[in-house]
Amino acid sequence: MDFGFTEQERLFAENVRRFARERLAPDYAKWDRGEPFPRERIRELADLGIAGLRVPEAYGGTESSYVMAGIASEELSRGDYNTSLFLQIGMIIADILAGHASESVKRAWLPAIASGDKVVAFGLTEPNAGSDAAAITTSAERDGDSYVVRGEKASITFAGMADACVVFARTGGAGARGIGALMVPLDLPGVSRQVYRSAGERLTQRGSLVFDGVRVPADHLIGGESGGFYQAMGAFDYNRAIIALACVGVAQQSLDETIEYAKQRHTFGRPIAKHEGVAFQIAEHLTMISAARLLAYQCLALRDRGEPHTKEAAMAKWLGPKAAAEAIHACIVLHGWIGYSQELPFEQRLRDVIGLEIGDGTPEIMKAIIARETFGREFAAYR
Repeated sequence: MDFGFTEQERLFAENVRRFARERLAPDYAKWDRGEPFPRERIRELADLGIAGLRVPEAYGGTESSYVMAGIASEELSRGDYNTSLFLQIGMIIADILAGHASESVKRAWLPAIASGDKVVAFGLTEPNAGSDAAAITTSAERDGDSYVVRGEKASITFAGMADACVVFARTGGAGARGIGALMVPLDLPGVSRQVYRSAGERLTQRGSLVFDGVRVPADHLIGGESGGFYQAMGAFDYNRAIIALACVGVAQQSLDETIEYAKQRHTFGRPIAKHEGVAFQIAEHLTMISAARLLAYQCLALRDRGEPHTKEAAMAKWLGPKAAAEAIHACIVLHGWIGYSQELPFEQRLRDVIGLEIGDGTPEIMKAIIARETFGREFAAYR
């Protein structure tokens, strides 16, 4: 059992942390307050190798390990939590396309993802189908050499900026086996978008995508007419750990800053770090964040070895955002009134982290998965 990073992983972590500190952190508040995130920054992520971490080498990527992707997620989030979403969604899309798409779709999109030239969204959630993803109603009907897509996708990360979307749609009968996935360029006729006014994660332009009779070439079907649901669930198994590490990164940065503040801030004639009411809070949150980090990397190591990790992914996804939100909230309180202002980044960090308490499965769904994997499917409340 090895709890340390390799030399390559350590150097990668240092490089990403430096980039996060120098290039991302200074502008973190800009995107929250309405400025559009420049595409040049996405290409900078690509130059670091982050955009192509799961793109095969034949298509311009590095096809790195899932542990390496976890490192990137944690370190990016120290500077700008939201940039980890480019990594998360990009990984999912790259894995799905590399494993299941036609050669023409791979050639058209995988190199562009790896270079940062194109952003692709992941279109599963609908207004009435979130946790129960098998209940989606968006349809893709075969018509000659095309599929015609109709329906609405809701709460889609990058809805306002994406160049394309992997859309999960009903291609057959009821239930999970009737769902396929299609690569849908978002400049096609019949596509419309709406960006939400969200509490956090504003950089990502989360919103809805509406498909009104959008005609897509038949070779844009990914993995057959019945494989879409299982592609999505397979991606969730590791991305939940990636999410946990994004939360860990922003929480650890917040705690690091609060530790330094507690050394300098004096009350009653001494640093507040000497007050047990402050020091013990920091100790508790450091412990919970460390536990969440280890659980997430355990999950990703299992994935890299090809071993089952559904339960560990759900555990990491439940604990990571929860522990991070609690830690950042404590940092706000320990800073007093200044912590509650927009002069410091804590309030934005808290708003951002809360979003991924919901995304990729709510805490209740994570507990249901843990229970199902523990007791067996015959005892599951939801199949």
